[in-house]
Amino acid sequence: MAVSVETRYPESPGAAFEDRRSIPSLLKRLTDDITTLFRKEIALAQSETSDALDRAKAGASAMAVGGAVLFAGLIYILGAAVAGLAEVMEVWLASLIVGAVVALIGYVMLQRGKRRIEPAAMKPERTAAALRKDKDMIKDKDMTHRRTP
Repeated sequence: MAVSVETRYPESPGAAFEDRRSIPSLLKRLTDDITTLFRKEIALAQSETSDALDRAKAGASAMAVGGAVLFAGLIYILGAAVAGLAEVMEVWLASLIVGAVVALIGYVMLQRGKRRIEPAAMKPERTAAALRKDKDMIKDKDMTHRRTP
C-alpha cells in the first residue's frame, strides 16, 4: 500500500495545482538530489584545488626567477657597479651599496613568490561558501518543516 503526499505548487499568484507522489518516490528524489549536490561540491573542490596548485607552481616559478635574478645581480651588476662607484668612493663602500640594493630586489621578488604558495592562498573558498550555503538551506528547510503542523 503506497502512501501519497499531496503538494500544491503555485503556477501563478493565486493559482495552484496538485501533485500526488508517493513518499518513497519523494525520498528517492531527495536522495538523488543530495547525491548530485555533493558530487558537484566535490567537483568544485577538485577544481579549486587544481587552481591553487597552478598558483603554487606559478609562485614557485616566480621564486626561482627571483633567485636567479638575485644571483645574476650579485655576479654582473655588482662587478660593474662597484667598478663605477669605486671611482668616487672606497671600493669596499661601493661593493656594500651595490650588493645591498641588488639583494633587496631579489628579496622582494622571493617574498612575492612565497605569498602565492602560502596555505591561505590555496584554500578552496568557493567550495566552503557553497557548503555553508547548502548547510544553511538544509537548516532553513528543517526549521520550516518543524514549524509546520
